[in-house]
Amino acid sequence: MKGYVYYSSFEANRNGAFIIDLQKEASAIGIELTLLVDDEKPEADADFILYRDRNHERSAGWEDAGFRIFNRSEVNRVANHKLRTFEFATMLGIQAIPTKRVQEVTDIRTYPIVLKTVDGHGGNEVVRCESSHDAKVFLKEFSNRELIMQPFIQSGSTDVRVFMMGNEVLGAVKRIGNDSFKSNYTLGGTVEKYELVNWQVKEVTMITQVLKSDYIGIDFLLLPDGRWILNEIEDPVGARSMYATHDFSVARKLLNYINEEINMLVRM
Repeated sequence: MKGYVYYSSFEANRNGAFIIDLQKEASAIGIELTLLVDDEKPEADADFILYRDRNHERSAGWEDAGFRIFNRSEVNRVANHKLRTFEFATMLGIQAIPTKRVQEVTDIRTYPIVLKTVDGHGGNEVVRCESSHDAKVFLKEFSNRELIMQPFIQSGSTDVRVFMMGNEVLGAVKRIGNDSFKSNYTLGGTVEKYELVNWQVKEVTMITQVLKSDYIGIDFLLLPDGRWILNEIEDPVGARSMYATHDFSVARKLLNYINEEINMLVRM
């Protein structure tokens, strides 16, 4: 079997250890896995492309060319646009942070408010604004981008990221922010293993079944009363917090999943 893992060159440098792990696990089960970056093109006889970028138009083009993409371009399109994610969750009846477009300071009625670019990731391009002055600074800085606003929700800088492989829970981590309302592990937050209860498993499984995703992260704010509320869907999702809290190789699980999916296609 022959496949590619695609990254931008910048992200390939940041994720070198994971790429090495992916290629090692692929080789162990007879898959030739080659790194593809930037504008490099896959050979026509490839069986799949593991797509680790946020440009859904590129992956859609490869889908049109007949390649099996993990995740499919529609997953990438929804997950990398925070307003689309909110609309998707609302359609499913899953509680999500209320999200609206914002263009002018006058669109904001109450403070504090959280402003974001629709396609930022990793906790970047997100700010909590306490006043119209704060909002004006953010709107000016990102005046050429599509922006959204969300109410500030008190969660003790704590959220849960659920890692899903197909319709199965791969694992979950609880993330706690470090001197910030953001809980991202890459921004210095702490993580610990988190066990889902039945209603939570049901909710995340509903998301993956409708989205038809392969490997994503789903982020929920944890509320003081024990409920959670959807914040974001991550594609591609990083695995650093999983490696820090679980005793298995995410790369091995992912390559075994891909192997099974491709073999299923062949049998059909």
